[in-house]
Amino acid sequence: MSAPSGYSSAPATTEGLKPFDLRGLKTYELRSRPSKVFVEDLGHPMEAGTSVGDWIDSLPRQLAGNDLRRIRDHLCRAYENRCTTVAALGAHVIKTGCGPYLIDWVNRGLISAVVLNGAAAIHDFELAWAGKTSEDVESQLPAGKFGMARETADAFAVAARAGAEHEVGLGAALGRHMDELDCPHADCSLVLAAYRAGIPCTIHVALGTDIVHMHPHVSGAALGEASMIDFRRLCSVVSLMQDGVWLNLGSAVVLPEVLLKAVSVVRNFGHNLDGLVTVNVDKQVQYRSRVNVLDRPAAQGIELIGHHEILLPLLHAAVAQRLAMQGYPLTPAEAAA
Repeated sequence: MSAPSGYSSAPATTEGLKPFDLRGLKTYELRSRPSKVFVEDLGHPMEAGTSVGDWIDSLPRQLAGNDLRRIRDHLCRAYENRCTTVAALGAHVIKTGCGPYLIDWVNRGLISAVVLNGAAAIHDFELAWAGKTSEDVESQLPAGKFGMARETADAFAVAARAGAEHEVGLGAALGRHMDELDCPHADCSLVLAAYRAGIPCTIHVALGTDIVHMHPHVSGAALGEASMIDFRRLCSVVSLMQDGVWLNLGSAVVLPEVLLKAVSVVRNFGHNLDGLVTVNVDKQVQYRSRVNVLDRPAAQGIELIGHHEILLPLLHAAVAQRLAMQGYPLTPAEAAA
């Protein structure tokens, strides 16, 4: 078969190619060159006993070091200016023990609303009720026992029906039910903290994805209606997010999609979302959290990649230190007063 017209059938060759003659190369003074890293950007080793704030300020002024400080500053700015801050989280945040940091923010008034997927709410309930969560799937699944805990399914069956019938949504109904149950470990529950603080807590269910969906007395109709009410309540929250902060913590699919739809709704009604800052904290880069959280809805998007059990306590300490330095309340009781 002959080569197409205009193309040579002979392979390229470097035979006989001489080394490039570099004489006459144009150079310039190093000090005149634009550069990205300067000596003042370097990190500074700190002595033992250094405060958290000083340690964070000593981090290199590069990449994630800058991003951590930017997130801290945006959260403090939103708190100072009474702008809406939302924490939206997946199950892994609760499973890795980070709930107490968010609970503290709720109690201090730094978080305006809490948004969870179904799995996060399940782990939150189980910790509050039983003091433990996250079963061993590999050992439970072959025996047909995975997801068969009675109390978890009972709680969501009750909350779904109450949330739908009384039009309060799944999050508020679950918080009320947990409050009535007098959970032994109530102080571990983010859902209950939000309920008691009187701030919105919405739960966004993807039917068929959670263990409670396997139980016959858990109504799909009630779950769907209660979760739909929560979506509409979330739209009301998002409508107030001009200059606010949205924290997407460990949700790779459901909550980034929920945010995108809520943003579309409130913009359809003409609400101003100028100045919205979105943050994604996760173990790895994900498509939906990058595009639907950081790129599409926000004036500014910031991402921190790493372990939640390290980054969230670090961020919590950074915010606490900065607010304390600025004279804001040091305890939840002082914040409430």
